[in-house]
Amino acid sequence: MGAGGPERQPLTFTLRVWRLVRRIPAGRVATYGQVAALLGRPGAARAVGRAMRECPADVPWHRVINARGGISARPRASGMLTQRLRLEAEGVRFERGRVRLGRYRWSGPGRLDATGAASFVFRPDVPA
Repeated sequence: MGAGGPERQPLTFTLRVWRLVRRIPAGRVATYGQVAALLGRPGAARAVGRAMRECPADVPWHRVINARGGISARPRASGMLTQRLRLEAEGVRFERGRVRLGRYRWSGPGRLDATGAASFVFRPDVPA
C-alpha cells in the first residue's frame, strides 16, 4: 500500500481485451486487429484471439471477427456456427460467408482512420 491507499495494479492485456469487447454494441463487430490497435498494441491480433478463447460468459466474444470479415476457423465447427447465429440474431448479415465491415464495423470508443487504426488509445484501466 502506498501513502494514499492501495496501489492500483495495471490490468493485464487479457483483461483489457475483455473490457473493450464488452463495449461492442449488439449488431456491430470488431476485428482482432482492431481490438489490438485500440488497446495500443497494433500487430497483436493473435494475442487478442488468445484472450478471446478464455473469456468469461459476459464477454460478447461472437462480435470479434477476422480482418476479412469472416469467422475464424476453430477446432470445433459448432463454435463457428454459434458465432454466426448470434451475429445474425443481432442483425448482422453475411454475404458469401463474410460480414461487410464497411457496414457493421464498430467505430470504437473513439474514431478510426481509413486503415482501422485508432486515433487514440483506449485505456480500459482509466475510468471514462
